[in-house]
Amino acid sequence: MSMPSDLRSRKRLATRQGISDAATRLFLERGFDHVTVDQIAAAADVGRMTVFNHFPRKEDMLFDRDEALREMLRRSLQERDPAVGPVETLRRLAHRLVAEDSPSLRFSPDSERFAATVEGSATLQARARAIRDEIAGMIAQTLAATAGRAPHDPDARLAAGLLLATWSAALIEAHGVYRAGHDAPAAQAAFLALVDRGSRGIGAAMAGTPYA
Repeated sequence: MSMPSDLRSRKRLATRQGISDAATRLFLERGFDHVTVDQIAAAADVGRMTVFNHFPRKEDMLFDRDEALREMLRRSLQERDPAVGPVETLRRLAHRLVAEDSPSLRFSPDSERFAATVEGSATLQARARAIRDEIAGMIAQTLAATAGRAPHDPDARLAAGLLLATWSAALIEAHGVYRAGHDAPAAQAAFLALVDRGSRGIGAAMAGTPYA
C-alpha cells in the first residue's frame, strides 16, 4: 500500500526541518565555512544526497525561512484592503509581526549569533544580497500585477527597491541596537521607527502612482 500523500508531505517537511535545524546549529557553533555537508548529513541522520534533495545550496539551510517570508509578503500585497496602499500595508505588517513576536523579527542571543554567522561568511553575505534582490523582484511583480500594470513597470521596481532598502536598513539597525545592549524591546522599537520613517519617505516618493 502506498503512503498517503499528506503523510509523505509531512515526512518530507520534517526531514527538511531536521536538516535545517542540524545545519543551523553547526553553523552557529563552528561558523558556516567550517561545516561540511557530510557533517550536516551526519548530524541530521540522513544521507548526503538527501541533504541536496532538500537544499541545493548549503547556504539555504541557514536561510530556510526565506520562502515563507516571500509568500507572506506576496499574500499581504495581494490580499490587502483596497483602501490601504501597498506601502502602508507592509508598514502595518511590520508592526503586526513585532506584536506577534514573529521569529523573523525576534531579537535574542540566537538572532545575534545568526547575524554574526552571516557577517562572518562572504558566501552567506552574497546569498543574503541575492535573496534581497529576488524579494525586491517578487514585490515589484506583485505590485505591478495588483495595479494592472506591465510586469516590468519602472514605478513598481522603484517602490519595491525602496521598500527592501527600508526593511534592510531597519533590520541592520535593530541588530546593532540589540548587540549593544541586549535589549529586545529597544531593538524592535528601532526596527519599527526606521520602517515608519522609511514608509513616509516612500509614500512621498511614490505619490501619484498606485503604489503610494
